[in-house]
Amino acid sequence: MNNGTKLKALFGMIIICLFLSASLGAAASGKAVSTPQKREGHCIQVLDKGKWAPDTYKSVQNLIDKHGAGSTGYDPKRKPYVVFDWDHTSIMNDTEEALFLYQIDHLAYNMQPEEFYEVIKKNVPNGPFSHEFKNLQGDAVTLKQIAEDLKRDYEFLYSNYNGMNGKERLETLHSTDQFKDFKAKMYFLYEAIGETYGVEIGYPWVLYLFANMSTEEVQQLAEASNDYNLGAQMASVTLISPASMLGKAGTVEVTYTTGLRLASEIANLMHTFMENGIDVYVISASMEEVVEVFSSNPKYGYNLPKENVFGMRLKKKEGIIQAEYEDNWPITAREGKVEVIEQAISKKRGGYGPIFVAGDSSTDYEMLTINSLKLGLIINRLKTGDIGKLAKTAAERMGKNNPKYVLQGRNENTGLWIPTEYTIKLGSNEEKLLADP
Repeated sequence: MNNGTKLKALFGMIIICLFLSASLGAAASGKAVSTPQKREGHCIQVLDKGKWAPDTYKSVQNLIDKHGAGSTGYDPKRKPYVVFDWDHTSIMNDTEEALFLYQIDHLAYNMQPEEFYEVIKKNVPNGPFSHEFKNLQGDAVTLKQIAEDLKRDYEFLYSNYNGMNGKERLETLHSTDQFKDFKAKMYFLYEAIGETYGVEIGYPWVLYLFANMSTEEVQQLAEASNDYNLGAQMASVTLISPASMLGKAGTVEVTYTTGLRLASEIANLMHTFMENGIDVYVISASMEEVVEVFSSNPKYGYNLPKENVFGMRLKKKEGIIQAEYEDNWPITAREGKVEVIEQAISKKRGGYGPIFVAGDSSTDYEMLTINSLKLGLIINRLKTGDIGKLAKTAAERMGKNNPKYVLQGRNENTGLWIPTEYTIKLGSNEEKLLADP
């Protein structure tokens, strides 16, 4: 090759790299990322510094440099891969919980009252919930009590809502005590089941409410919920069921958080991995089809292939969702996330695991401690438990070379990242590194 040909080839590579940089940056965050580097014939996309904590950014970029397509040991036939959790990691807050509330507010159910009554009791033990889930009268609340109250409320709403079997508009029903009781007790029941019986019962339970819907109907609902909640305020809301609807469960009180936010730094990280020849997967404890909407729809900026997204699965009959969990598919939390890696990813790639995992809670602990891991990113939610132990390990290695775990902070009042390992909790203005002992 003569000098003129070499110069033309080099110029062509530079143009391609600049094009990739501009298009990737536009997709991820609305602005161009750092100029790519050319290394040994490869176009190397450099991670946008965005609002990364500087030391965390350095560790992630070093991982890409060491294992990406520009590294000397890179093997395109044995491409490295990474795994992200979704809720609270790839976005701010929880897409499934937001959808659960959106479903309540829009009475988006396809069940008659008797079927609804059976679904809300499905696989939940009959006894009282744990001690923190007493009513305001100080009495323990049982599944039977609250299910009877919800059946009463749902029968009223079903008979009166013009989207079901009645003639009243949704806005009219929102002002009724029956709807207010329904919303408060539905969310109370969701929290009580999860805290009392754990992920094995709590995580599938909320999905059973999609019974009798098609995948398309659920995904349309999820998209509407995403769009609404991305524009909603980040706030803490407390519900108290009306005294007029005492029922068998009594008066209950429950608090939830509103709002969702995109994490443009995570979107850019995913794209940077892929541009460097590193495959990206998501394993979420939310319903697979629901996460697909967020992770794959171009308007949200993540642009992942649907086949790379894994989550909770329900059975389908002739395309219609059933209130039954899929046979031989793990509950995609804790050990179940590792099972998905082994069954659905590693097995198809010759048996090797991910080099990087991103998570935020103890339900991600097992995949954050997988043997193949080179670096774990922990979105700092100031949590205790297993994830708190890893956060403490990350905090102790701040500023040092070659950490195994790194922290990234955020401001929960805005839902956005901040350039530090410290986090500001919702309702506070104090930056904290670790949860209180």
